[in-house]
Parts: sequence; structure tokens; C-alpha cells
Amino acid sequence: MAEESSQSPNSSFNLFAITQTQLDAAAEVLELDPALHAVLREPLREMHVTLPVRMDDGSIKVFKGYRVQYNDARGATKGGLRFHPNETIDTIRALAAWMTWKCAVVDIPLGGGKGGIACNTKELSSSELERLSRAYIRQMGRILGPEMDVPAPDMYTNPQIMTWMMDEYSVMRGHNEFGVITGKPLALGGSRLRNDATARGGMYCIREAAKALGIETQGATMAIQGYGNAGQYAASLGQKILGATIVAISDSQGGVYDPDGINPYWALEHKRKNGSVKDFTATGATPISNQELLELDVDILAPSALENVITARNAGNIKARILAELANGPTTPQADDILYNHGVYTIPDFLCNAGGVVVSYFEMVQNAYDYYWDDQVVDERLDTRITQAFHAVHKRAQELNVNNRIAAYCVAVERVAEAVRLRGWA
Repeated sequence: MAEESSQSPNSSFNLFAITQTQLDAAAEVLELDPALHAVLREPLREMHVTLPVRMDDGSIKVFKGYRVQYNDARGATKGGLRFHPNETIDTIRALAAWMTWKCAVVDIPLGGGKGGIACNTKELSSSELERLSRAYIRQMGRILGPEMDVPAPDMYTNPQIMTWMMDEYSVMRGHNEFGVITGKPLALGGSRLRNDATARGGMYCIREAAKALGIETQGATMAIQGYGNAGQYAASLGQKILGATIVAISDSQGGVYDPDGINPYWALEHKRKNGSVKDFTATGATPISNQELLELDVDILAPSALENVITARNAGNIKARILAELANGPTTPQADDILYNHGVYTIPDFLCNAGGVVVSYFEMVQNAYDYYWDDQVVDERLDTRITQAFHAVHKRAQELNVNNRIAAYCVAVERVAEAVRLRGWA
């Protein structure tokens, strides 16, 4: 359900410093006004809260919560909520920045936000998790709302948590406010196709990239690192939409490789029963490490879990023709240059995984009108939005002779900068 594909904070790199470096590169290409650049380089506002929660044994445990509203020049901020024991404010800042560029690159009238709680959901009972979720909204509710900031599910949050939060906000307001949260169940104003939206948008990006490169997707080989929400749907939709052969999959415990193809549904069932895909050898698959998976000679590589997995150390070993970043921040800036020079066609994260926020935006629109679309309408509108965004980025990369990430930043930053300038902020 993640608006951005799930990932664990990685302490090896400061994600916010990376986002600033990427912005700086685009600003240089655009010759951006220094004042505009300075405004776009930092979050407009952020809130830190303390959340005392009564545990099932009667004790009180204190959690830390965050919400960053990076930039709202183009509209209300939008972004997921993450529950992770190692959550940091710099990770939240980085993801809020990426949400800003993501909304702009797909040209939806929203800004970027992100939130999180430092907690381990695996150690919490359902009732403790509900009390924590409601406590977060009681503290953050003053800066949330359909016209201010709309959260969504992300890492270790789900439709049930979103429902508790929506309900708590509605109690605070004295009336139903379904539109304050997206990623809700269908019975409470959710949108169809929300579950697979991130991966679905990524498949449409891959389809268009393959056309641009003259690659036939029917039978193309595809490796997926990360078999969480985005990776699972990427495997099934990669078969359905692209006709690709899924030759390798992995999760945090390891992976499997089969050049003849892996059945994604059987692999998912194995993961549900055993907690990992690493021992899924029923059809002749052999074990493979996450690092080995990244370096396979395949047509399409889709990192779909952790940030910073492709670095200067291994970028030269990437053999895929298309690198589709379903995860947030899987590639470091140094690796970008190496991949570009080696002819790897990268679809940058905030374009490739933007399907989630596009359908979240559709959910907001449907909530506002209290009128809901069927699967076909949602799919057609998602396809149109993602395809237009892809070609805007691809065209800019060709015009400027830069890699796709810088091109995507140029498209997004120009749109946000124009709104900032028109509003007289800089």
C-alpha cells in the first residue's frame, strides 16, 4: 500500500544530503536563481512530537513522531507515514523532498510531505498499535487536513492504521473526514487499484522506456530485489503488462534465480508460509544473494526495497539495460554517473514509483466529490499520467544531454520553482 515503496533506513548514507546533492545538480543545469534554490533546498516546516502510549501491561512508553511538510507551493502536501525503530528526521526530510518532486514530475497539484514514528510494530499488539496511531493524529491533527496535508501508508503501516487515524481525526473534527488520509479500505473511501499502484506505474514506465530503446518486453528477463508490496506486484504485473520473464527475486534474507522463469504467485505463497523467498526452489530455482541479483545480466532490474544498494562500488557491474527504481533512493549520486556512462537506462525513483501518489491523488479527488471510479477508469487515468510524465523526462534528458535523474529533477524543480516565484516567496 506504500505511497513510496517500503524500505528500511540505511545509516551508511544521509538520504537528505543525497537529495540536496541531486537538487544542486539540477539547479546548476537550470541556472536556477540562488534565492529559489535556497528555498527549495530546505523543508518549509516540520513538527516533532512526543507520544506517551499506555501499553497492555499498564506501563507508559514514550515514542517519537515526526511530520515534514517540505513544500506546499503547488498545493496541499502529500506523503506516507512510516513506522520503523530506526526512523530518523533526515530520512523523513529526504522522503518529503522526493514527494515534492514526485508530485511535480507527474504534474498533480500537490506538494510533498512525509511522517513517521520511531517504533517496532513487531513488538506491539494490535491494541497498542491502535493507541499509538491515534496518539499520533491527536498531536499532528492540527497540521493535517484535506486542504493542508494528507498522509498515506508507507513502511509498516497499512489500511487498518490509516482507518484508525482517519477515525481519530474525524472525532476531533466532529464529522467524517475521509479525505484526510489515503490508502483507506474501499468501504471507507479508498480507491480501486491502490494496492498495486506503485508497481503498476513502474510497469508503464518500463513499457515506455523499452519502446524508446527498441527493446521487446515480451520475454524480456527481469530481476526484482525486494519482494515486499512493490516487488510482489512488480513480478505479477511484469508478467501481465510487459510479458516479462521473472528470473530472480529476493528479500532481506536472500533470493532465488531461475533462468527459465519464476512463478510470482507460487513465490509469494512460499514467502507467506516461510517468511522469505530464499528457499523457494520448487521449480528448480537456485539460491542467490541480493548483491548477485543486482549484477545479473538481465533486460530489466527493479530494486524495490532498500535505499543506497547501487553505489560507486558496484555500479560498474550492473548489466541490466533498464534500471527501474521502484524503491526510494536505491542509487547514490556517484553511481548515477557510472551507470549513465555504461549505457544503463535509469528510470529514477520519483518517476518510476510515482503510481502510488497518483492513485492517492485520485482517491483525494473521489473523496472530495463522493463519487468513485471503477478499475478501468483508474487504470486509464494512471497510465495517461505516468506516460506523459515519462516522456517529459525522456525528452528533457535528450535535450540537455544529461541522465534521466537530472532530467526528472529539471522537470519537477522548474514546476515547483515557478509556483514559488509566482507566489512571491523568492
